[in-house]
Amino acid sequence: MDEKLRELWGIVKRLRKECPWDREQTPQTMRRFLIEEAYEAAEAITAEDDAALREELGDMLLHVFFLAVMAEERGAFTLEEVAAHVADKLVRRHPHVFGSTDVAGPEEVVTNWETIKGREEAGRRLLDGIPKSLPAMMRARRIQDRARSVGFEWEDAAGVLEKIEEEVGELRRELGRGDRDRLAAEMGDLFFSLINLCRYRDLDPEEALTRTNDEFTRRFHAMQEALAAEGVELAEASLEQMEEKWQEAK
Repeated sequence: MDEKLRELWGIVKRLRKECPWDREQTPQTMRRFLIEEAYEAAEAITAEDDAALREELGDMLLHVFFLAVMAEERGAFTLEEVAAHVADKLVRRHPHVFGSTDVAGPEEVVTNWETIKGREEAGRRLLDGIPKSLPAMMRARRIQDRARSVGFEWEDAAGVLEKIEEEVGELRRELGRGDRDRLAAEMGDLFFSLINLCRYRDLDPEEALTRTNDEFTRRFHAMQEALAAEGVELAEASLEQMEEKWQEAK
């Protein structure tokens, strides 16, 4: 282990013994922090901020070490076993790199990965192992990727668009019936189809929605500032006034 990695490992072990807060933590209490750190790292990647990414990766590494120390304490596994497990898995599932298998491109790599994984985990269904705790949009994308790996896929984008139009029609019908459960189901079907179209065009639906969120926020702030410059409070403005400033912001 590199000297700095050993130093971090030693710090974490000492914190577990000597810090009252760190000592009382469990994997369950650390789960939320781990997820938050992953999102912060993702945000640094989106911002293309290497300094922030270095910091956030450090925080994630801290959580990996922290959880590994907890596992070692209860005799479950060691950090070395974690590294060995993932290293062995990467070698097994990349036969085109560490073996003699030929692949035509990235899609075949994914197909081989899922095929090898299926052989390793007898009885495991294709969609097993996708965490239900993932954000719904991310989970939908993972489900669709798995289905594509075995050829369960639309022939072209036109088919996905037809499905979206079909779902919109079903949503319209449910809007007039007042059945909340059916309405929620049709909304879910529409979301799933829209995510499928993003995936088909190699777009990240999370990034697409994030861009829209950011743009809406920018325009809304501009609208509010324009109204304030005329002495109009946002809560007192008419819809017509807000729409006028909104169009100017665009």
